[in-house]
Amino acid sequence: MRITAIRDIVAPIKSDIANAWIDFSTMTASVVAVVTDAVVDGRPVVGFGFNSNGRYAPQGLLRERFIPRLLAAAPDLQGEDGLIDPHRAWAAMMRNEKPGGHGERSVAVGVLDMALWDALAKAKGVPLWRLLADRYRGGEADPTAWVYAAGGYYYPGKGVGALQDEMRSYLDRGYSTVKMKVGLVPLEEDLARIEAVLSVLGGDGARLCVDVNGRFTLEEAIRFGRAVAPFGLRWYEEPVDPLDCLAHAALATTYDGVLATGENLFSHQDARNLIRHGGLRPDRDILQFDPALSYGLVEYLRTLDVLRAHGWSPRRCVPHGGHQFALNIAVGLGLGGNESYPDVFAPFGGFADAVPVEDSRVAMPDVPGIGFEAKSALYAVMRPLEAG
Repeated sequence: MRITAIRDIVAPIKSDIANAWIDFSTMTASVVAVVTDAVVDGRPVVGFGFNSNGRYAPQGLLRERFIPRLLAAAPDLQGEDGLIDPHRAWAAMMRNEKPGGHGERSVAVGVLDMALWDALAKAKGVPLWRLLADRYRGGEADPTAWVYAAGGYYYPGKGVGALQDEMRSYLDRGYSTVKMKVGLVPLEEDLARIEAVLSVLGGDGARLCVDVNGRFTLEEAIRFGRAVAPFGLRWYEEPVDPLDCLAHAALATTYDGVLATGENLFSHQDARNLIRHGGLRPDRDILQFDPALSYGLVEYLRTLDVLRAHGWSPRRCVPHGGHQFALNIAVGLGLGGNESYPDVFAPFGGFADAVPVEDSRVAMPDVPGIGFEAKSALYAVMRPLEAG
């Protein structure tokens, strides 16, 4: 099995929504197709990948460095079974790259890594979650994955009533846990928004997560934490700058509830620094590393090894991004769940068309690869790359 071509496009995922730090008015995503000479059911095996939301399309990096390296190494990427080995491919893509400075190159590598795992699972004729369970968990896959509906963005003209209607719509679609954005408006206004959502949830704070997107100073984060502590929230997410481990550690001494962070950390070294110095607590806190943004699954496996070595269970990991790649990883590797975007970042957010959400849990379809073909709107974007 060899790579014969790699094709890429840039797709818009722009919208008028905003969180406490950025708006999404110009957001884009790279989409790639890794074409191989393997044939299954009379068709060439093609693996698809894309970058998760929140980072722009890394097309320049893909075309200048990582796609050419992968194509140059194509004859030498086979494992013992004759199929493409994503670990060898990862090493080829990162050849001649200095350590550190993970930045946007982790996004570009993650796009291609996703496509390689999709192609490998398709060549084997199994879903990715099954391949991962067989390879890394002795065949044990979770029967379902816990998911929560992420939304509650700031939007022009969107009042509290519209926010409540949005959250009701998630409950109607089977979610029991939801997340909303905070931190862009004054504390008193955000508290009113939180209380309005809690009224939809029957006053149960354990069903609500709030996300600051790293906007607060430490002093602001402490003040906000004290204000929301009585609500008993499911978690308080990314309250301070994602790279400020000392601020996380200080906040953890004043906030007894669950903290969540990690979506803007892109390597196992970043994860190690957070665990060593961020004061997070393995009995309650949540880690949100997004494999699509952080060099892909090959690197995510290293991150899980780092976590285990420091006494953390994979169950404390709930990846950011709301995409099918992370959902397969959650089921196959036994993570704590996965984010879901029912209404935003279409068509990249969300899961297969025939996957219902019941009490915030989903079962995986038995579709070879990651399952993009079972999500019609997304496959419509990818299919032209398949044909060339």
